[in-house]
Amino acid sequence: MRSISSPSLRPRLNSIDLLRGLVLVLMVLDHTRDFLHASPQDPSATLDPYVFFTRWITHFCAPVFMLLTGTAAYLYGAKGKTSAEVSGFLFTRGLWLIFAEMVIVRFAWTFTLDVDFFFLQVIFAIGVSMVALSAMVYLPQWAIAVISFALIFGHNAFDGIHAASLGDFGVLWNFLHEPARLRLSSGLEVYVLYPVVPWIGVVAAGYVMGSLYKKPQELRAQYLATIGLVLVLGFFALRCINIYGNPVNWEMKASALETLVSFLNVEKYPPSLLFLMMTLGPSLLFLAFAENAKGVVVDFFVVFGRVPFFFYVTHLGLVHVLAVIYAFYTGIGTDWVFGKLTEEKPGNYGLSLSSLYLIWPVVILALYPLCKWFGALKQRRHDWWLSYV
Repeated sequence: MRSISSPSLRPRLNSIDLLRGLVLVLMVLDHTRDFLHASPQDPSATLDPYVFFTRWITHFCAPVFMLLTGTAAYLYGAKGKTSAEVSGFLFTRGLWLIFAEMVIVRFAWTFTLDVDFFFLQVIFAIGVSMVALSAMVYLPQWAIAVISFALIFGHNAFDGIHAASLGDFGVLWNFLHEPARLRLSSGLEVYVLYPVVPWIGVVAAGYVMGSLYKKPQELRAQYLATIGLVLVLGFFALRCINIYGNPVNWEMKASALETLVSFLNVEKYPPSLLFLMMTLGPSLLFLAFAENAKGVVVDFFVVFGRVPFFFYVTHLGLVHVLAVIYAFYTGIGTDWVFGKLTEEKPGNYGLSLSSLYLIWPVVILALYPLCKWFGALKQRRHDWWLSYV
């Protein structure tokens, strides 16, 4: 069996864990807004620029998760694993994440054991992408790169195809490219928020990027910086000409701020080419310049970056508990915070945006000792199940 081992790879790469930790912390801001602010779950069309940019900065989270999932898979194989071993791990890990989305993560979001409704969000998309990558690892790197490029750069060519016109194949299209809230004949509702086609491409790109970590640090930084800069400049160029890369064009508005919001308001569900260029470009630039980052602040974020799934589940549970407490003690009622969380929030519900920015660091600090303990546990012990958490 083919092996992708490389003795020059370090056991941990702080730059990767640092970036992952940073976006996890940003993610908490968005989910705190989800549960405690009056704005809708997706406020992309909001007229309030402060809410828009609070949401916008968290757009980096999902693309970075996906990219680094692929990179982590490559680095796992670089420890002397065969392609078959890497494939088996990706396949089982992917199935586990799909299950976790539908059971563990779903409960953290809904606080209900009813089984008439399921979200398919980021953990689901990561799981499906890992299953897809489990087949691709047998291919040469150039072939994986071609598949990744085609999915990321080409999928917007199919924006004009809609599930409603595909008959019996429409549901499949919803899972692949067009989000939908599906009501099945059995009465079950499935909210497909993360169609998987573009995300598979991002995870595959991360896997190809992993091979850069076999190169000397200086050369690797040059590659990362060059690719990152090309993506950033490409985003501005492609967005300016309004021809391709996003389902909705930007428009000149009454003010410069409104025009900026229109320019940056690119589609996340599924992620358009411009959305991915906008978020992955700066992320690669960060990786290029952060590899030697050290200090107390770096160590703080690395703690979170080393236990991403554990952090994801625990932060959802904590923020959801805070929402229940807030709804109860304000007299608004707790009906909204138990169940689907897809309906409109009560008219009198929600803290101010400034209050969210005060609660956000409190949540992070509350999670820090728990994540540090779990990270230390994973370092001390090598039980097989710990690699799945």
